[in-house]
Amino acid sequence: MRNQRSSGILLHLTSLPGPCGIGTLGKSAFDFIDFLQAAGQTHWQILPYGPVSGIFGNSPYMSLSAFAGNPLLIDPAQLMEAGLLRPEQVEVSPDFSEYLVDFAAVQACNDNFLESTFQEFRSHGDSVVFGHFCQTMPWLDDYALFMALREKFAASPWFSWPADIAHRKPEALAEWGATLAERILFHKFVQFCFFSQWQIIWDYAHSRGIKIIGDIPIYVALDSADVWAHQECFVLDRQTGQPTHVAGVPPDYFSETGQRWGNPLFRWQSERGGMNEPLFAWWGQRFRHICQTVDVVRIDHFRGFEAYWQIPASEETAVNGEWVKGPGLEFFTEMQKHLDKLPIIAEDLGVITPEVEGLRDTLGFPGMKVLQFAFDSDERNTYLPHNYTTVNCVVYTGTHDNDTTLGWYLSDTVMQASKVKARRYANSQPGSQIHWDFIRMAYASVADLVIVPLQDVLGFGSDCRMNIPGTSQGNWRWRCSLRFLNTVTARALRDEAMFYNRLPAASVVSCEREE
Repeated sequence: MRNQRSSGILLHLTSLPGPCGIGTLGKSAFDFIDFLQAAGQTHWQILPYGPVSGIFGNSPYMSLSAFAGNPLLIDPAQLMEAGLLRPEQVEVSPDFSEYLVDFAAVQACNDNFLESTFQEFRSHGDSVVFGHFCQTMPWLDDYALFMALREKFAASPWFSWPADIAHRKPEALAEWGATLAERILFHKFVQFCFFSQWQIIWDYAHSRGIKIIGDIPIYVALDSADVWAHQECFVLDRQTGQPTHVAGVPPDYFSETGQRWGNPLFRWQSERGGMNEPLFAWWGQRFRHICQTVDVVRIDHFRGFEAYWQIPASEETAVNGEWVKGPGLEFFTEMQKHLDKLPIIAEDLGVITPEVEGLRDTLGFPGMKVLQFAFDSDERNTYLPHNYTTVNCVVYTGTHDNDTTLGWYLSDTVMQASKVKARRYANSQPGSQIHWDFIRMAYASVADLVIVPLQDVLGFGSDCRMNIPGTSQGNWRWRCSLRFLNTVTARALRDEAMFYNRLPAASVVSCEREE
C-alpha cells in the first residue's frame, strides 16, 4: 500500500445493486469491480461481512460472528449455475426497492432458497470439498451449533438458554450437538456457500488489479457465537453471562452523551496476571482468518488497544465511563505471528492521545484523515491536507459514520464558517460541486491512499447516508441503483485519478493509447 499513490471507493456489499433486494456476491459485485477498474481505482473498501440481526438494527458492527459470512449476501444465480437450485425456488419480490434494503423481506426469501439448496446438496453435492472446508475453519463448529441453538430457542440470547448449554457443559454440548445435527450441518453448508462465492469475487478483483480492504471491529456483540464459545475472554458476570461493564466512547463529535455501544469488554489479563492466553489465541485465529479473505484490513476503533472507554453496564449513556489501559504493543507483537504481513489501516478517529499516536507509529500503521473534520477549527487542524506530516495515511472525504459530503454541506448543524472555509480551501469555482471539491482535495494530498464513499462520487445527499452513530434503527439500508455506475462517472473519476497521479501504471498506458 505504501509508496504508490492510489485511490479506491468505500461501498458495503449490501449496497450493491441487483434484483435480490440486497447486494450479493453475484453479477453486481463483478460489475462493480469492472467499474472500479474503469474508474482508475485500485481499492474496494467494504464493511464487516458477518451475519447481522434485526435485534441489533442489522449493524455489521454487531454481528452474530466475528468469522462467519452473511448468508444474505449469497448469490442465488451461482447456486442455479451449480445445479443446486431451480429458478422457481427463488422468490424475487417485485416490491424490493433498488434504493433501500428491507432486511426482513430479504431474510424470508434468502431462508427459502438456502433450505432448497441444502436439500439438493445433500443428494448430489460434492461432500469431499465440503468436508475439506469444514476441517479448515476451526471456528465453524461453535458457530453452527450456536446458530442451531439460536433457532431452537427462538432467537433468544444465549445467556437466557438453559444453564447447562449457556455455560457449555460438556454433556450439554454433546447432547445438543446430536439433537441438532441436521441444522448444524445446514449452517456449515451456508458458510461453505458464502466463502466459495467470496473466493471467486476476491480472485476476480485481483485479476482486475483491485485490492479489497476489509474491516475488523475491535469488539463483538454480546449475543454472538464468539462470546458464547469464549466466555473466559470477556468481562462477564459468571452466573448471568451478562457484562458488568460495556464498551463505547465518551462524548465526541457525534454525540454529547457519548456512544454506549453495549459490547462486552475483553478480559485482557488472566486471573493470575499476565496475558489472557485464550483471548490472545482467539484474536490470533481472527487475524489468520481475515488474512485469508482480504488484502488490507482496517482495524475499527484502533485506539481501544491503547486505552478503552469502560462504562458500567447499569449506565444508560456513555458519560460516566473511564479510560482503562489496553494491551498496547504487547498485543500486536503477539499478533504479528498471525498477520502474515497483512497491511493494516488504523482507525484512529475520536479522542486520540500521544500514546495512541505513538502505538500507531511504532507499528507503522497508516492512520485515517477525514476531510469533513478539517474545517471546524483553525489552520492547525490535523485533518487539513497541509498539516499531513507523512504519506503513510489514508484520506477519506467521509466514512460510513459521516453524513455524505453534500449532506454535510447542506446541513443546518454545520457552521456556515466551516462551509466557507471548505470552499476557500478547495478554491471552489462558481458552479463547482462540493463533493468533487472534496475528492480533489483528497486526491491532491500527499497521502498514499484515498478512499471515497460511493455516495460522494455520485454527489448524493443525506437520504443516502449509511449510518447515524448513536441510533440503533434505520441504518445500513442504502443501496445504489445500477444506472449510477455508468461510464460517464467512471471516466470522470479516472480523469481525476490520472491528474493527481493516482492511476495504476497499466491504466496510464491504456489511457495514453485511447487518447
